[in-house]
Amino acid sequence: MVKIENITFAYNQASRKILKDVSFDIQKNQCIAILGNNGAGKSTLLKCIDRICPAQEGMVFVNSSNVFKMTKNEMAQNIAYVPQSSTSINMTVFDSILLGRKPYIKWDITSEDRKTVSDLIQKMNLGDFALRNVSELSGGEVQKVMLARALAQEPKLLLLDEPTSNLDPRNQHEVLRIVKKIAQEHNICVAIIIHDLNLAIRYCDRFLFLKDSQLFSYGGLETMTPENIEQVYRIHVHIVEHMGIPVIVPFPEEKVI
Repeated sequence: MVKIENITFAYNQASRKILKDVSFDIQKNQCIAILGNNGAGKSTLLKCIDRICPAQEGMVFVNSSNVFKMTKNEMAQNIAYVPQSSTSINMTVFDSILLGRKPYIKWDITSEDRKTVSDLIQKMNLGDFALRNVSELSGGEVQKVMLARALAQEPKLLLLDEPTSNLDPRNQHEVLRIVKKIAQEHNICVAIIIHDLNLAIRYCDRFLFLKDSQLFSYGGLETMTPENIEQVYRIHVHIVEHMGIPVIVPFPEEKVI
C-alpha cells in the first residue's frame, strides 16, 4: 500500500504553495485518477512523490518504507515515473526498455531481464518496433516505449503523467487496459494524471480531485458526481449510463450554479 501524508510544496518561500497538506492512500491493484484544472498541482504532486520536487512538508510511504529516506536504487525498485513528454532516445526499443532493469542488474544482463523486456514488448504491441531506433518512432509509440520501460522496473508504485496525451483513441484504451491489467496481476499501485474524464471513469478505481492547491475530494465512483466535476472544472455535466458504462456528457453552454 502507498500512503501520501500532508505533502506541501512551493518553489520558494516567497511564492504561493502549489500543494497544501495533500494526503491520500492507494491500495494494491488500484488505479487512481488525479484530476483537476491546468495549474492545480497534479504534475507537481507526482514529482514530489518521486522526489523530483522536494516537498517542504509531508512524507510518502511505500509498503511502510519512507520514500524520502530511500537510496536512488531503492527508489527505482519501488517507484517508476513516466513524465508527460520524453526526449528521443538514440537506441533500439528493446535496449530502451531494458534500461528499466538497471536497478536489478548487478554484473550483467540475465535471461530473466531479457524475458521481462520481451514480455512487455508483446503486451504493449511493440513487436514490430523492437529493433527500431526510438528516435524513428511517432510520439504515441515513444510514449508506449517509456511506459514499457517503467513497467520493466517492476515498481510497487507507478506514476503516469498524461500517458494517453499522444495516443489515438484506440491506443488510449489499449494502454489503459494494459496498465490496469498489469496493476492487478502484479499488485501495483498506479496514479494517473488524466484529462479525459470518460477514460478516467472507465479505467480507474478511485478519483482524486485537486482544487486550489488542496485535495478537494477523493473516493470511488461516489465522488465522481456532476456536482464535484462542476465545482472543480467550472463546467456543467451530466453522467449517463450506456451499456453499463458511465459516460460524462459536458454542457459548456449551461451555467454552473
